[in-house]
Amino acid sequence: MNKESGRLSQERRRNEWGEGGTGGKSESYQQEEILELLWTMREMGQVSVDDLLRAIEDEESERLLLEMERDGWISLQGNQVVFSNEGERRAEQIIRRHRLAERLLSEVFELEESHVESSACQFEHILSSQVMDSVCTFLGHPPICPHGKPIPRGPCCARFKREIEPLVLPLSDLKPGEEGRVVFITPKSRSRLERLSSLGLIPGSVLRLAQKRPSLVLEIGETTLAFDEDIGREIFVKKT
Repeated sequence: MNKESGRLSQERRRNEWGEGGTGGKSESYQQEEILELLWTMREMGQVSVDDLLRAIEDEESERLLLEMERDGWISLQGNQVVFSNEGERRAEQIIRRHRLAERLLSEVFELEESHVESSACQFEHILSSQVMDSVCTFLGHPPICPHGKPIPRGPCCARFKREIEPLVLPLSDLKPGEEGRVVFITPKSRSRLERLSSLGLIPGSVLRLAQKRPSLVLEIGETTLAFDEDIGREIFVKKT
């Protein structure tokens, strides 16, 4: 079991279920939490029943897993836990809501990280898919959460049209003379990320787009940099 997943499980149970267990939360709520935990653990590899039970750390965990299998959300194959099609769909929606909420709370409301996780946990259970599609469009359809984990795509991402300018947009969409603060970077390679970081292009840095053609020319403080447009599409900024 990944230690980070275990710590997350324990912290979340203390915050939401109370020290004594479920704290009055509904069974469907608990099952959604397990689906989310299973998804995050699966991102690091196969998930065994034993590892999942240890991560849940609740006296009702075995019963909940059996009921989730009965309801067709998961399948217990030997000592491995896998999603059914329905369970995968439900987990994907929960993860999408949670990670979009993290972006909203950290980038727009600028909450401290200590408050983002617990608040995002509440958002994932109360906001509808339609509301989260609006949030996604508002943020510019971010591909990753603040911790670098992928945000599952939604219908709004496929049909997105730039009729309303998103809050966060690719650097290449700025107009000459506009300034922006770097929010996140999605480079195609680690070496490119390291190169950009060495040049001062990191989340939080403020830049000014001086030129768009034939290449992007940026000003960061007293430094002037030139990039191809494809690199500019990997750098996401919020206008200042």
